[in-house]
Amino acid sequence: MACSRNSLVSFFILGLFTVLISPAISSRVLSSTKRPVNGESRSSVASYCESWRLAVETNNAGTWKVVPSKCVSSLETYYNGGQFDKDYNVVARYALAFAKTVKIGGDGKDAWVFDVDETLLSNLEYYKANGYGSEPYNSKKFHEWVVQGTAPGFDASLKLYTGLKNIGFTIILLTGRDEAERRITEKNLHDAGYFGWEHLLLRGHEDQGKAAVKYKSEQRSRMVKKGYILHGNTGDQWSDLQGFAVADRSFKVPNPIYYIA
Repeated sequence: MACSRNSLVSFFILGLFTVLISPAISSRVLSSTKRPVNGESRSSVASYCESWRLAVETNNAGTWKVVPSKCVSSLETYYNGGQFDKDYNVVARYALAFAKTVKIGGDGKDAWVFDVDETLLSNLEYYKANGYGSEPYNSKKFHEWVVQGTAPGFDASLKLYTGLKNIGFTIILLTGRDEAERRITEKNLHDAGYFGWEHLLLRGHEDQGKAAVKYKSEQRSRMVKKGYILHGNTGDQWSDLQGFAVADRSFKVPNPIYYIA
């Protein structure tokens, strides 16, 4: 009977000990496994945003409207940390290397096409103030930015543009901006260091509402009919480069902030 009584006491003490320490153990376990409020770690978000940016640049993401809100910080780092500039420099070097292989005829018909926004002129300051592309596009607000005429050029595009001029290419600028913005666009380009282009093509009344691929293809086709040979084309959107009357080589500039079909 004594043995039975001792066993009962031991069992009671063990049970009491378990009850007392369980909350502490549970608390430590929960603390150590607690996840961020959004359910994702910083490293997983960063990894996702890098993959998302790759999908965008390779046109695998298809049509998209805005930058995922969780990737805004990643884009800030991409632009402000200098990686964008390095990426653009690589594109420019490849483009210039190809340009040097082209035999220039000397008749002014060997041409290179450039887009304007995010290719020659940077609107990054506008997008910094508007969520790095995480907010829906506002045409009124963007027009107000454009008419200020303060967009700077990219170092890489200035080097490429100047290099192509020195080789002997005729420069054709093809932009989705409206004809009504011609004067301020010309001034902004000059202020940013671009001179000596042959054509600056903007959307006229008849081009309103056209998809970018259709509009830019038609404009390039008109240039081809004028006798120009389109050796190269540089733009930040796939719609700058696709369609018909395409150049011999196209060079895509990085732009993970917005998409134009």
